[in-house]
Amino acid sequence: MSEVQIYRNQWAMVTGASAGLGAEFSRQLADKGANLVLVARREDRLRTLAEELTAKGVKTHIIIADLAKPEAPDAIWHDLQAASIKPDILINNAGFGLAGGFNKSDWPAHRDFIELMVTSYVHLAHKLFGDMMARGYGRIINVASVAGLVPAGPGHTLYGASKAFLISFSESLNAEGRNKNVHCCAVCPGFTLSEFHDVNGTRDAINKLPSFMMMEAPPVIAGGLRAMEKGKAVYVPGLVYKTITALAGMLPRNLMQSLSAKQLQKARKV
Repeated sequence: MSEVQIYRNQWAMVTGASAGLGAEFSRQLADKGANLVLVARREDRLRTLAEELTAKGVKTHIIIADLAKPEAPDAIWHDLQAASIKPDILINNAGFGLAGGFNKSDWPAHRDFIELMVTSYVHLAHKLFGDMMARGYGRIINVASVAGLVPAGPGHTLYGASKAFLISFSESLNAEGRNKNVHCCAVCPGFTLSEFHDVNGTRDAINKLPSFMMMEAPPVIAGGLRAMEKGKAVYVPGLVYKTITALAGMLPRNLMQSLSAKQLQKARKV
């Protein structure tokens, strides 16, 4: 285990914990001493991860939930109360992408996307934020994306919009909690190697991107946790993506939108 176990005996809840960034968040938090509430739809994967984390000497608690369902956050909250667990750390990470243009998915698919990618994040934060403020300690990460910081391109029409919302929401929540030692950080990765692209059917397109645009999950997560501890409201990992987002703030928006659209056409189905 890590020599610096800054979260020893604290509870961290990670959504979308069964794979990808969620699993990596869980591993790194366990290395820092945190007990883990693991939330996802796939029970078999959660149990396998729980066994791995328990071997590190931490406690685990599994909650099977589909956060695209409006009732899921309340059900998670009741499960936590029944287990007498009050999370000190919330990692809102669950997510997916709708490949293709806006009219290629029906409304129920878009509705579920918004429920999972926006509403569930806010709902879970609302459930935990009050307790965090009352006890004078709390940490929240909302997994956003560089897509929320640059002009949107074609395809995955709601993705950038949902991430832009999370960034603004995180900034406000961080400002509200600052004087109570409650930090909220929007972690904004660029293209990161994970199952995400297999699930939404864009793996072949992603493989065609230049290697310098692809990031590995462990450094992304490590940097995000450091940024959260420092009280940063927004964190962009990697020099390439720091440069892209800086340029997005300086160059004319129409120019950035054109450049973004050309690049994203290589990685997205429209």
